[in-house]
Amino acid sequence: MIAVIDYGAGNLGSVDKALRYLGVPAVVTSDPETVLRQRGVILPGVGALAHCMDGMRQADLIGATLDVIASGRPFLGICIGMQMLFDESEEGGRTPGLGVIKGKVRRFSFGPNDDRKVPHMGWNSLDADASCPLFAGVPRRAMAYFVHSYFCVPNDDTVTVARTDYGVSFCSALMRGNVFATQFHPEKSGTVGLQVLRNFAALVS
Repeated sequence: MIAVIDYGAGNLGSVDKALRYLGVPAVVTSDPETVLRQRGVILPGVGALAHCMDGMRQADLIGATLDVIASGRPFLGICIGMQMLFDESEEGGRTPGLGVIKGKVRRFSFGPNDDRKVPHMGWNSLDADASCPLFAGVPRRAMAYFVHSYFCVPNDDTVTVARTDYGVSFCSALMRGNVFATQFHPEKSGTVGLQVLRNFAALVS
């Protein structure tokens, strides 16, 4: 079974609904022991990183999350769940993350003559690495759904398995060992997103 971590914020309902549509056994939980008992874990998220980190801390879920990652079990971070994996974010001046992936989370910044809006919201293409198991059966320039004002910048770019252009080419998915993460929302990305979740579930089974 896959644990979907509930820390009081995030797109839990849509992630759970997508997994159930795929027939993937999942449990939405805020209990650290339940998280630790599952064979795979998804950390979703929307909103402000500091608020999400506070929710994780108050629910005593940080230790369980790090233990699952250290155990080698498949782990998937989604949107803020991806950003939380990094050392720190520019959001709020400086907000510490979980420190799983070395690097920073930076805010989109465009000049006065650039018509791009922040947040980056809507459909955009993925330049995905087909060798990553998360993207098996996903076309290289597939479209996915994004809602975010900040983007991840890993120190080691070899963890990047998909890039997306929004004034800057940014890491829109990563893989490091058993750790996977997407800046886009697979649960809101139609058939492409369902395939990504199906691929993750296959790693868990």
